[in-house]
Amino acid sequence: MLLGMRDGEANRRITLAEVAQQAGVSLSTVSKVLNGRQDVSPATRGKVERLLEVHSYRRTTRAAREAPLIELVFHELDSVWSMELIRGVENLAKAHQASVVLTESGTRHAPAADWIEGVLQRRPIGVILVFSSLPDAVKRQLGARSIPFVIIDPAGDPEPDVPSVGSANWSGGVAATRHLIDLGHRRIGIVTGPEDVLCSLARLDGYRSAMNMAGLDHDASLVRFGDFHVEGGYARAMELLRLPDRPTAIFAGSDLQALGVMEAARVCGLRVPEDLSVVGYDDVMIARWSSPGLTTVHQPLREMGEEAVQMLLRLRAGEPSVTRMELATSLVVRKSTAPPPQSAVPLAPPPAHSTL
Repeated sequence: MLLGMRDGEANRRITLAEVAQQAGVSLSTVSKVLNGRQDVSPATRGKVERLLEVHSYRRTTRAAREAPLIELVFHELDSVWSMELIRGVENLAKAHQASVVLTESGTRHAPAADWIEGVLQRRPIGVILVFSSLPDAVKRQLGARSIPFVIIDPAGDPEPDVPSVGSANWSGGVAATRHLIDLGHRRIGIVTGPEDVLCSLARLDGYRSAMNMAGLDHDASLVRFGDFHVEGGYARAMELLRLPDRPTAIFAGSDLQALGVMEAARVCGLRVPEDLSVVGYDDVMIARWSSPGLTTVHQPLREMGEEAVQMLLRLRAGEPSVTRMELATSLVVRKSTAPPPQSAVPLAPPPAHSTL
């Protein structure tokens, strides 16, 4: 027997009273589980959740007292690129008469275990998460309450059944590295993001691919894993710049790390770009106003937020929708890159996305 099917799709819809009877609990207890109330024992909650899953229960839209809210969940809100995502989500939410509630929870891989209780109580019309994935139990709980979700994915590669919006990290890594090669650089260092985040590895793979395509060896001693923050970029750049044969250029896996690289160069008495070229990633506002202006890979963060809302609304309406969308990245050439000192005449650089 199936629950949550539309009228005409089943002869009879099982009632929550029958779910309560099968679970051996009261109807009010089933209601508490559905609404994310915390005053239910873990054993009872698990029993009710399993029954709801077995019967493929879905709360109908008219049965849910939905608030006109879209919940946007980050593991941290102090990153500069988070503001671009927020603006994109806000733009489309406002156009559809919905408000956005921000939540900070968990790690970069998944929200904290207690997050689901709060979202079930708030009952938004949908959830957008800036994480790599979601635990299966959380997916089932959101599905049982007819709360669609989409992952904005600058930091991973979700499972095929997870609706997500991402960007072309490998292509971005290729473009950044090829730009430096075309300027004449041969010893190119990279400070990518954390080693356990797939976008970091994708950007690193792009770097290696560009080096291979140019017939250049990629020296493993020039590869460092950072943390996407200024401090990590500074620390890893200091390691690279203290090498006996230091790099003449560094590709940083985020604009914040690039700022740390530029500060490390200053501390070491090096000028950017005369002595060291630096390329960032993201193209957040500070990239334009750094000194010198930062050459970087534009990640369409605002557009990613807008597309996530569009996907979420299509899922909520039951309309056909792609489950994975990957937006293009592009190189933005500014003033932080130049030919290496005493280099031969460089190859012509690739076309720039824009010039400041």
